Amino acid sequence: MSADFPQPLPRGYVGGNRLRLLRSGVEYFPALIAAIDQALHEIHLETYIYADDATGRRVAAALAAAARRGVAVRVLVDGFGARDFESGLGRELTAAGVEVLAYRPEAGRFTLRRHRLRRLHRKLAVIDGQLGFAGGINVIDDFDHGAGDSPRLDFAVRVEGPLVARLHLTMRHVWRLVRWARIGRRPQAPAPLPRLQPAAGLDGMQAALLVRDNLAHRHDIEYAYLDAIRGAQREILIANAYFLPGRRFCKFLLLAAGRGVRVTLLLQGRSDHLLLHYATQSLYDRMLAAGVHVFEYDRAELHAKVAVVDDDWATVGSSNIDPFSLLLAREANIVVRDPGFAGELRASLAAVVAGSAREIRPEDQQALPWFDRFVRTAAYSLVRFLLGVTRYAGKQYAD
Repeated sequence: MSADFPQPLPRGYVGGNRLRLLRSGVEYFPALIAAIDQALHEIHLETYIYADDATGRRVAAALAAAARRGVAVRVLVDGFGARDFESGLGRELTAAGVEVLAYRPEAGRFTLRRHRLRRLHRKLAVIDGQLGFAGGINVIDDFDHGAGDSPRLDFAVRVEGPLVARLHLTMRHVWRLVRWARIGRRPQAPAPLPRLQPAAGLDGMQAALLVRDNLAHRHDIEYAYLDAIRGAQREILIANAYFLPGRRFCKFLLLAAGRGVRVTLLLQGRSDHLLLHYATQSLYDRMLAAGVHVFEYDRAELHAKVAVVDDDWATVGSSNIDPFSLLLAREANIVVRDPGFAGELRASLAAVVAGSAREIRPEDQQALPWFDRFVRTAAYSLVRFLLGVTRYAGKQYAD
């Protein structure tokens, strides 16, 4: 087996699904709240950030109403991304009958323990075991980034069909692990999963759920990307909030560009994590020299984690292409093999590239002041140093 793939690529596509692309919270939250309002038996919600803002309270009101009418409602948040949730809005939900848990709660904000980097970064929901949501959208207002009328650029999918059972299974598994760790005893076994039939009126949309954890699925999302990039014939379009790939990922992108595939990266122009932002910019010279097209989006915050390859491969999920998502956090991506879905996502991204993004050109890089170049190189070196100190870097981030 090639050294580029130390283990088999992930499988698990299932047909008969209906997936609807949701653009930003403007489309996602109305769809999520409508599903919660119609729930009859059970709601599972996972999110990295749950903000106590207008959006968070609208979702909370729907969850509380569901609990009061007898629906079993379970909300799992990350203990760092939503560190104040349990003592704030989560307490109100608990009073309404919602079960609330935090994944790896913060014991202290200034501790340097390695496990602090292992976060629950997934954004998932399953309603009655029949309807699912997955993507990159946290429970937070779309317009909290000071960008005026432009919402945060992000995506999610609404899922019907057999794939929902896999979403349900992974959410129930993590819920049980966290509940056991918090309460100190094994919870009761959940009810059997429902048997889901193909979505009515659908020819059969092929899709897979890929998760990243530290046991059997350490590299599934990364390998799915690499496999799609390696097989690309015409176009690779990646929109990613935090883009700092390892050596192997960079190699595959550069090889694709070298064989004539049009490779386009849509990245953040305004960032809330400057260290990673400058480290990413240190890659621009190499990418541009190989013929990769790089665009920065600065109309609002870019939080997307999506990609389209050729005419029929697409992914929407929570995983960034950086060491923290690919090596540390719990992530979940939906991968779709369907020309219609891929075409819709591609059209959305192409519209952003054409109308709202700034292309980075080789002459722009050549005109950079020496200090800017120094900052970018120093940021990249510092990130690699920190990964080495924590012993998480792995071969993919080695020279």
